[in-house]
Amino acid sequence: MTYLFETEEHAALRAQARRFAVEHIAPHAARWDEDEEFPVALYQAIAAAGLVGIGYPEEVGGSGGDLGHVLAVSEELVVAGTSVGAVVGLGSHGIAAPPIVRFGTDEQKRRFVAPVLRGETICALAITEPGGGSDVAGLTTRAVRDGDDYVVTGAKTFITSGVRADWVLAAVRTGGPGHGGVSFLVIEKGTPGFHVSKKLKKTGWWASDTAELAFDGCRVPVANRIGPENGAFPMITSNFAGERLMLAGQCVAIAELAYREARRYAKERVAFGKPITGFQVIRHKLADMATRIAAARALTGEAAIRVARGEPAPGLCAMAKNAATDMCSAVVDEAVQIHGGMGYMREVTVERLYRDARLYPIGGGTREIMNEIISKTEGY
Repeated sequence: MTYLFETEEHAALRAQARRFAVEHIAPHAARWDEDEEFPVALYQAIAAAGLVGIGYPEEVGGSGGDLGHVLAVSEELVVAGTSVGAVVGLGSHGIAAPPIVRFGTDEQKRRFVAPVLRGETICALAITEPGGGSDVAGLTTRAVRDGDDYVVTGAKTFITSGVRADWVLAAVRTGGPGHGGVSFLVIEKGTPGFHVSKKLKKTGWWASDTAELAFDGCRVPVANRIGPENGAFPMITSNFAGERLMLAGQCVAIAELAYREARRYAKERVAFGKPITGFQVIRHKLADMATRIAAARALTGEAAIRVARGEPAPGLCAMAKNAATDMCSAVVDEAVQIHGGMGYMREVTVERLYRDARLYPIGGGTREIMNEIISKTEGY
C-alpha cells in the first residue's frame, strides 16, 4: 500500500529503497539485532545509494524532495529490510540536521550537514535529559558564555546514535528558566569534557545505538551555536512536526510488515487439517489489521501533505502519531497471536517487531503529551 499523494517519482524512490534494503539490510537484520549494532559502513552505503539526501535541498548536498518522499523511502526500508533498529540508526540525521538546514549559516551547513548527507559523518539530536522526559522547557544542561566559547555542563539521555555520533545538536540553557532561555549548540566528538557515559540497553530497536551523554565543562565555540542565543525553543517545536510524522510513518511500516508476516504464516500454518486462514476468526483478524493500517496511513498522509505545504499542523501531527502508534501496537500484538507459540520466539520477525513497537507511544513526545497538544490546537 502507498500514500494517496504518491506519484511515479515516489514509486521510483520506493523501488530504489527496496533494492537497497533487500541487498544491504534484510540478510543481516536478525544478526544485527542480536549484536546490538550494525556496521558503520552502512552509512556510506546508503548515502552512495542516494537515499540519505532525500528531503534536503540541493544547496546543502541533498537530493531535493519533501516529507512525503522521506516517508516513502523510510517505509520501504523498514518493510523490505525488516530491521527497525538499523533504519532508525541510519535516519538519526532526520531530526538532527533539519534545524541547521533551516536556521544555520551557510558555513554551518557546509561543516555539519553536507558531510552527513555524503555518509562521511554521523549526527544525533540531544534534547532529553535524565529526569526530564517530555519537559523540554525544563532542561538543565547549562552553557555559560566565556569569551568566544560556551562552557557546557550537564547530561543527556536516550540519544539515538549518540554512541557513534561525530557531533550532536544539543539543547542547552544559556538564559533564564523556561522555554525562553534555550539555545542549540553543535558539540563535536573529541571536545574535551564531552563523553558517552554509557550505551543504553533497550527493550527494542536493538540494532540502533542509544546513549547517555555527559558534558563536564566542555568548551564549545560560539560559532557552533545555531541561530540566536536563547532562540532554540521555536526551532525545537518546529522540528517536532517532521519527527512525529516520521515516527507515525515508521509505525505504518512496522504494522505493514507484521501484517504481511502474519498473513504469510496463516496461509502456511496447518491446524485441524487446513491452513488457519480457513478459520473465520483468523481471516477477520487479518481484515481488522489491514483496515487499521489503511486508516493510520491515510491520516499520516494527510498530515504530511499539510506540513509539506508549509501549513502549521501540530494537532494533526499529534493525532497522526497517536493513531499510528495505537494501530501499530494492536497490529503487532495480533501478528504475534496469529503466530501462536512461534510468535514468542526470537527467530521470528514479528517477535522483534513486537518489541520495537513499544517505543512509539513514548518517543518524540508521549501519547499523553500528544493529547494535550490536540486538546489545545484542535478544540477537542
